[in-house]
Amino acid sequence: MPVKKILVVDDSPTERHVLFELLSKSGYQVSTAESGEEGIEKAKAELPDLILMDVVMPGLNGYQATRTLTRDEATKNIPIIVCTSKGQETDKIWGLRQGAIDYLIKPVNGDELLSKIAAI
Repeated sequence: MPVKKILVVDDSPTERHVLFELLSKSGYQVSTAESGEEGIEKAKAELPDLILMDVVMPGLNGYQATRTLTRDEATKNIPIIVCTSKGQETDKIWGLRQGAIDYLIKPVNGDELLSKIAAI
């Protein structure tokens, strides 16, 4: 099933804007959330085809939100790509262990992100 609807979860207004513009111009329907908690709520309400998840956010971080979503019956089949500034190999391994299908380091390369989305 091709990805049409994407939820971007990031506390940075700049990152949300950049990703929103990139994805919208590429034909995706994009919604955004500013926190892990809001991301979980929106994921359950909107059931997007893909979630792009930041890690470093106040409150529930991206690892916790990813773990919550991948263990919830309603959202466990939604693929999650972690997009974060945390670039250590251990961070990547931990992100994938929480249930993410991929891990990108910021600043995200637009072409790389779009090719990863197309491959889902």
